[in-house]
Amino acid sequence: MNDQSLKGLRILVVEDEYLLAMELSDFLSDAGALIIGPVGTLNDTFELIGKTSLIDGAILDINLRGETVFPAADKLVERNVPILFTSGYDAAGLPSRFRHCDLLGKPNDMAKLCETIRRMTAGPGQ
Repeated sequence: MNDQSLKGLRILVVEDEYLLAMELSDFLSDAGALIIGPVGTLNDTFELIGKTSLIDGAILDINLRGETVFPAADKLVERNVPILFTSGYDAAGLPSRFRHCDLLGKPNDMAKLCETIRRMTAGPGQ
């Protein structure tokens, strides 16, 4: 992929399925993003958020080995980091405090995922 539409964006990838995490990371890297992670547990997510000063956007799998990612999402929202949730479930499973966040179903449509990240990380009026 020669698309560099995400060039320089620091994207946190939280996904507990190893192959999907690698596919997401490779796709985003090919689009120019700088990958933070990937990580697949809630504890590892908290650790990465705590030690990473700049995060431009985050892709969060909702279910991480039976734990929801929502506590980590709360931390990201506090830092004004745009969030894209991924899940095999629909938006009804999202707590109301995250209804403003994007949600893409699995399996991931990589073109749609890239476009969503581009849109959610764009500054006002872009």
